Amino acid sequence: MKLKIRLIIMNFLQYGIWGAYLTSMGAYLSNVGLPGDIGWFYAMQGIVSLFMPALIGILADRWIPAQKMLGICHFLAACFMFAAGWAGSGDEVSFWAIFPLYSLSVAFYMPTIALSNSVAYSALHQGGYDTIKDFPPIRVFGTVGFICAMLVSNFTGFQNTYAQWIFSGALGLLLAGYSFTLPPCPVAPRGESKSLVEALGLRAFTLFKQKKMAIFFIFSMLLGVSLQITNGFANPFIMSFNTLDGYAGSWGANNANFLISFSQMSETLCILLIPFFMSRFGIKRVMLMSMVAWVLRFGLFGVGNPSTAGGIVMLILSMIVYGVAFDFFNVSGSLFVERETDLSIRSSAQGLFMIMTNGIGATVGTLGAQAVINKLVNVHVYPLPAGEIYPPDVSQAIATGWSESWFVFAAYSLVVAIAFALIFKYKHEPQKA
Repeated sequence: MKLKIRLIIMNFLQYGIWGAYLTSMGAYLSNVGLPGDIGWFYAMQGIVSLFMPALIGILADRWIPAQKMLGICHFLAACFMFAAGWAGSGDEVSFWAIFPLYSLSVAFYMPTIALSNSVAYSALHQGGYDTIKDFPPIRVFGTVGFICAMLVSNFTGFQNTYAQWIFSGALGLLLAGYSFTLPPCPVAPRGESKSLVEALGLRAFTLFKQKKMAIFFIFSMLLGVSLQITNGFANPFIMSFNTLDGYAGSWGANNANFLISFSQMSETLCILLIPFFMSRFGIKRVMLMSMVAWVLRFGLFGVGNPSTAGGIVMLILSMIVYGVAFDFFNVSGSLFVERETDLSIRSSAQGLFMIMTNGIGATVGTLGAQAVINKLVNVHVYPLPAGEIYPPDVSQAIATGWSESWFVFAAYSLVVAIAFALIFKYKHEPQKA
């Protein structure tokens, strides 16, 4: 089998594992009576991202080849995900029965994102390929895998039950075995291995001495607050209309993952636009576009619903702008770090960027969003017998609470955008054709 095809399969499964539950887990947690704890499940991904990728990276760098480390991590993550699914399969589900098992699963999954990139880079380099040219088309199939897994969870009904975790675990076991068949990655000789300080990315903190980079990383953290909010709460928001008077039973409310999949479709297209926008407008304007897109992403959720034609249009528009919101920040920010940092700390700087965004920012964002939703939405929610809906006054209160929550998130994004426009100073010189 050709090398690129093998790496495409790896990326397809890598992100399919995540897509099986990432956007629908909130709906399952709501269904088992844990709507007030959704934020903790998504925050845990950020918490473990603060240290697990670095620790696993040290093992892959010094002792265990990356492709084998990838397989080991996926095997452990899959086992714990299966266990979480089993613990969550009963009629009464306890937070403390599933949360520790889920946490251990994501603790081993999150490092595999970096490991899968390392395996791909190493294999392409050994095969004589240009990683800058040949990796992006391979990586796009990761997003395709994410979308496919989302749609399977949607149309099988997994998005409402613990079965999404079982599905994710099955894909994880498949990739765990497949990883051991991938081209071997070299392990650095002991004398050439990174020091512990370098492996943990601590040298990159010297970048805070530069005003430009310090401001950039601070705003990366502030913008990172927005990253996981819709992953955690978009599905429960859309599916909640099934219990509201005047909205129950609509097609959109029963196919939340399908609607959300438009976000990932938009993402695949927007990746291709980044080189043009970066060269034409520069990092400041591109990141401002991302921030404005986040305002629209949340604002359109605030005025949309899955049960009327106009409401569905608003939701789809929100999904479309997600590609700009996510890619123009995550990918463009990574390219900016690559361009503006010295070669000797470039890898550490990328690690710092991930810590500030997917670690600190995403953790604070999901817990903060949970607090807002608990205050405005969940205060009105109480258990309902199967098939019943809330009375009109409660339905109106829940719908209004969701709208107000999304507007709070939109207002936050707008404040960050205005502050960034005023504070971050960067002169861009357009590249000549």
